Amino acid sequence: MKGVGRISNERLLIGYVTSNALPSVTPEDAQKMTHINVAFGHIKNARVTVAATTNLDTLCRLRKYNPKLGILLSLGGWGSGGFSEAAATAEGRQLMAETALEILREFKLDGIDVDWEYPCYSVAGIASQPADKQNFTFLLEEMRQILDIEGEKDGRHYLLTIAAGADQYYLDGTEMNEAQKYLDWVQLMTYDMRGGFNALTGHHTNLYTPTGDLFRISVDTSVNMFVQAGVPREKIIIGAAFYSRMWENVPNINNGLHQMTVSSGGYGPMYTELALEYINKNGFVRYFDDEAKAPYLFDGQTFITYEDEESLRAKCAYLREQGLKGIMYWEYSCDQTGTLLDTLRQSLF
Repeated sequence: MKGVGRISNERLLIGYVTSNALPSVTPEDAQKMTHINVAFGHIKNARVTVAATTNLDTLCRLRKYNPKLGILLSLGGWGSGGFSEAAATAEGRQLMAETALEILREFKLDGIDVDWEYPCYSVAGIASQPADKQNFTFLLEEMRQILDIEGEKDGRHYLLTIAAGADQYYLDGTEMNEAQKYLDWVQLMTYDMRGGFNALTGHHTNLYTPTGDLFRISVDTSVNMFVQAGVPREKIIIGAAFYSRMWENVPNINNGLHQMTVSSGGYGPMYTELALEYINKNGFVRYFDDEAKAPYLFDGQTFITYEDEESLRAKCAYLREQGLKGIMYWEYSCDQTGTLLDTLRQSLF
């Protein structure tokens, strides 16, 4: 099939941008990224819809800022359903692919990013069924075929990518060795690896698993899992976070790291606020776990795990050493200082 597995040697710097934040993307920042994933389109009755997706009229301006910028529409996101139902039948898969193509044509997009969270799981309150595992592959195959037919008409290649859960559960719910054949790259959501589902403090977007961490997932662990599942290294994108996770009422032991708390970790401040009010300010001390390559903050009772320049430089060095495709981040508007995107750009290129 023409276009399947087509990979360039270019390393990628991909930013997720929520549609309401599109007007805030500056000309300078548009030139720093290789691709933007616009979040989100949705699935309703097997049709792709952008009824709730705003500011798509600004995409032409982004292209003027950077004519080489690839722009994809990301479908789904946490709690966004409709995938299992659409993928369950050949008719549903075809309708989803055809309506995605219509939107791609309308807004002159460079591709589609599928963010089904997650095949075979209803954890976010969406519908699921065991058949999702194979139906997901069928859905990607259908979308790849339709995009390739369109590409042959236009003399170009349209991108098809996914955002994937970082841990073993995602591999158990998919056929990544088959699914990857239809994808240009696989973006590992290597963030939220600690947080809303556990009461043990820890790093949420750590490069490596440190000694003493009961939860063994990390960027490195996730990459190795996906490689063993059949995804080529040159198709893997790792994830970075422009936001934090936070636990309160944390025991003042080990600077708050790896401590049990009375509740799970919720979302903490975005990086903009961290830089302004938290990092070595207002009683918070910045620590760096050199084993995990991850920073954290603690004030004696509140623990915050986040991403900074040092951890991003380590991730970029890692992906080069490992022969990976690139790095993506969630989400552009979370850092209005520009520090993190600048660091990624300088470290990657």
